[in-house]
Amino acid sequence: MKKWITQKLNKDNALSVSQRYDLPMLIAMLLDIRGITEEQDIIDFLSQETLTASPFEIKDMDKAVERIRRALEDGERICVYGDFDADGVTSTALLYSYLSDIGADVMYYIPSRESEGYGMNPDAVAKLYQRGVKLIVTVDNGIAAVNEIAYAKSLGIETVITDHHAVPEVLPDAVAVVDLHRSDCDSSFKELSGVGVAFKLVQAIEGEYADVEGLLENYSDLAAIGTVGDIVPLRGENRVLVKNGLMHINNGDRIGVAALSEEAGLTGKRITSGNLSFTLVPRINAGGRLGLSKKSVTMLLTEDEEYAADIAAELSADNTERQQLEREILSDIDDMIREDPSIVNNRVIVVYGEGWHKGVIGIVASRVKEVYSKPAIVITLDGEVCRASGRSVSGFSLIDAVFACSDHLVQCGGHPMAVGFGVKRENIEPFIDAINAYAAEHPVPEPTLQLDCKLNPAQLSVSMAADLAMLEPYGAGNPTPLFGLFNMTVRDIRELGGGKHLRLTLTRGDATVFAMRFSTTLREFPYTVGDVVDLAVTLDVNVYNNTESLSVFVRDIRFSGIDEDGYISSKELFERFCRGDVITPDEAASITPDRDEFAVVYRFLRANGGYRYSFDTLLYRLSCGISYGKLRVILECMNELGLIRIFEGMYDSEIRLCQVEGKVNLNDSLIIQKLREVCEHD
Repeated sequence: MKKWITQKLNKDNALSVSQRYDLPMLIAMLLDIRGITEEQDIIDFLSQETLTASPFEIKDMDKAVERIRRALEDGERICVYGDFDADGVTSTALLYSYLSDIGADVMYYIPSRESEGYGMNPDAVAKLYQRGVKLIVTVDNGIAAVNEIAYAKSLGIETVITDHHAVPEVLPDAVAVVDLHRSDCDSSFKELSGVGVAFKLVQAIEGEYADVEGLLENYSDLAAIGTVGDIVPLRGENRVLVKNGLMHINNGDRIGVAALSEEAGLTGKRITSGNLSFTLVPRINAGGRLGLSKKSVTMLLTEDEEYAADIAAELSADNTERQQLEREILSDIDDMIREDPSIVNNRVIVVYGEGWHKGVIGIVASRVKEVYSKPAIVITLDGEVCRASGRSVSGFSLIDAVFACSDHLVQCGGHPMAVGFGVKRENIEPFIDAINAYAAEHPVPEPTLQLDCKLNPAQLSVSMAADLAMLEPYGAGNPTPLFGLFNMTVRDIRELGGGKHLRLTLTRGDATVFAMRFSTTLREFPYTVGDVVDLAVTLDVNVYNNTESLSVFVRDIRFSGIDEDGYISSKELFERFCRGDVITPDEAASITPDRDEFAVVYRFLRANGGYRYSFDTLLYRLSCGISYGKLRVILECMNELGLIRIFEGMYDSEIRLCQVEGKVNLNDSLIIQKLREVCEHD
């Protein structure tokens, strides 16, 4: 369970903005909630202008331009050295396309994720030397390639780095190191993705009087895909790139993107940043995860419609295979957690398994993180040095945590929300201990769900949902508005899509709301008709037969009246106890149940033939004032004594009753004995 937090709103200021700029009140409220309150910021956010800062604000940009221009003049072979994800692929396509257009002798190289891994490697540098490359320009990588760039230099190859990842203590010996996160870089906007930096490089090569609108027309579609794919905040220049890019993508300007959109079933639909994130980006990424990203670059560059369609089909097939591999690994992790639920009590969840495909472990880590609202790291055991990928929660810098444990690692890189590294098999357990020790000193924030505002269900309308398009594109830093509908009574639950989805009818007062809960079956849904619930929802406009209707999508749901703070603190205390952390006698007493509380829980389970939903919903159904931590102790005790069996996985949990002969003695439970020892400790 997450703590639901409704953002702060200055209604007087929102009303003033609404009147001054002739905006719908909801839009003015959302601008205020997101901190867009100054006149120029409001104008910039809502406008279609293409203003961008001078690229020469960025440290070493002048050196990068000078060296690339010299290569152009001297006819030197240039290699654009990219990466295999959507950001790296679009960065490569953008810079390669531009350099080709201006007559450069240019090639591109993207390493194989499977055989070469992320970033530059000596074998690739040697291949480029054999192909006559004199200048390497990295995109979306290179900042950590100290040894590789030194090797290239020994072969007579110079390097220009363009990157946006965390800067190590020692910079590579390159002609230019263009990275916004250098401490000596005075650029006004620091949140560009790799493709954003590549766009700024092109702008800089064009010179002081660059036709920015022309560059956006030619390359913003690529920049939009990479920017959305890398989950950087959609503010400032990122917003300019994505806004313009979506316009050109919807116009079908690039053959490869149009082919991929058609393959993804988006033909005839308005493509949004959400479509990019959930349909196009995964397909582009799939090429790098399972095969070679070269096919993705080729698709983005080709002028042959049939060839583009063939590659788009291949990428979709790769994506389907990726999804299957992901499901298999998640199934393995689910089995691990059912076997040893203590894995998820750690502050940072780390799981590892033999032969997991290294191309999908990052996505799997993201799934684990989403389920448990904790940083998650997934390691695939393959050879002596194992590959790992991690994803974090807001407020906990995973790259700082990993760097703090670097003595246990072979190499590491990334940023606060995502990391990748290598670790020897024998160092995995010491690393798990070390990163959780770091997290004990740098606590992971409690899980929260940020609501923009609460809505009166009687005020929901098609026009309200339509107005939200004014704030697009949505994404990181400007999320799709999430609204709270509180104290809604469930009146009807219908299965749709062959039982895969649910349609809920909810009421409050005279208002009736129809809402969709996707990817949830009736068996998985713990709520029943008559329950009073709170919902976190998004709004959209559905168009069918030229008729518009309101769509309400349920993103989260809970029982109304939940004591969130009490639940979260009690859960955290239970996990601390399970980890073996020191807790006080008073804390131990607060989760030590008495015999009557055991009886209440056991009678409920007997009356209901067990329970098959989450423990937090069980807590609500009991309605007896027992804390979450105390409930978990009761269940663990019953499990120990053979009264019940607990089957707890990633996505579901079930409590089954056992046949018991005679009475059991609660004092025989180890968990009760340990708690009482703490309670009695002076």
